[in-house]
Amino acid sequence: MCRNIHTLYNYDPPATESEIQLAALQYVRKVSGYRTPSQANTEAFELAVHEVEAATAKLLDSLVTHAPARDREADAARARTRSAQRRQEGR
Repeated sequence: MCRNIHTLYNYDPPATESEIQLAALQYVRKVSGYRTPSQANTEAFELAVHEVEAATAKLLDSLVTHAPARDREADAARARTRSAQRRQEGR
């Protein structure tokens, strides 16, 4: 599940609200053990997602770096290449 949480910092273009929300959702799912919480836990689950999302946005806004911003497309292409190589090696 946490494999779906990707680095959000120091990219051009910056992470979107949607990306931050999806990362927060994946984190809360992993920590809680729920993919979909029961009705009794829905409110607590949604509150946790919102709080993690807010903390993540605050963190990303306050981080400082002197490194050049990374290119999302270049990183995605490298990941696809590594994935293809792993599939070929597994055969």
